[in-house]
Amino acid sequence: MARRSVCAVTFEVSGEAYDRFMGRYSRPLAARLAQWLEVADGQRALDVGCGPGALTEQLVRRLGAERVSAVDPSETFVAACRQRCPGVEVHRGGAESLPYADDTFDVAAACLVVHFMTDPVAGVAEMARVTRRGGWVGATVWDLAGSRAPMWPLWAAVAEVEPEHGGERDFAGGSEDDLVAILRAAGLRHVESTAIEVTVRHPSFEEWWEPYLHGVGPAGDAIAELGPDGRRRLEEVLRRRLGDGPIELTAVAYAARGRA
Repeated sequence: MARRSVCAVTFEVSGEAYDRFMGRYSRPLAARLAQWLEVADGQRALDVGCGPGALTEQLVRRLGAERVSAVDPSETFVAACRQRCPGVEVHRGGAESLPYADDTFDVAAACLVVHFMTDPVAGVAEMARVTRRGGWVGATVWDLAGSRAPMWPLWAAVAEVEPEHGGERDFAGGSEDDLVAILRAAGLRHVESTAIEVTVRHPSFEEWWEPYLHGVGPAGDAIAELGPDGRRRLEEVLRRRLGDGPIELTAVAYAARGRA
């Protein structure tokens, strides 16, 4: 798979900053993922790349905190997840080397994480290792290849202001076929996929735009690289395209799951 690695991207920002940037989309997506993975009472579940805890929170609602574990490489996100989900065992670490024994969980999930793994196949294989045989291992990624992620207006404007910028279209796992291929390469069986839509209404341009200015992820990096003048031009392009608001955006994620 000739996909661009994004392992250099870090998320050493506050959990609050990430929530303002992505939480309004990731929370409803996480709820749909938990439902699709058939998370049910009595199971043990693992959230890989938990961030501030959008999916962890959904797992806790279904299973109770004592039956949920979470892991993330960002110390600020680990702290935010622990605060949001008291009683959950939250470790700092990467997907490629999970701190759990074989067959520990009934289900393992990664919500909007695969394209940020240093080695996506190795990361998903680790998720499979710690999941009991027959348990679901699943992941979601926004449709980056199809420009249907929540950030698509930003990347379209970046392409106008800075045409040489690569955007996110070729990130690993950013298409349905690519995400499915990663799960199969990781050794999962009976892999299947689905599309999940999330619609969010932003009351004003300012409410939509302000979270992008906190340096979160590739979008925050791209804005910072433009410098003050480039950022002003970018905002002008976005205001022209989106208007003053309200702004209603529909994002599409692909989810894939397979049996360990």
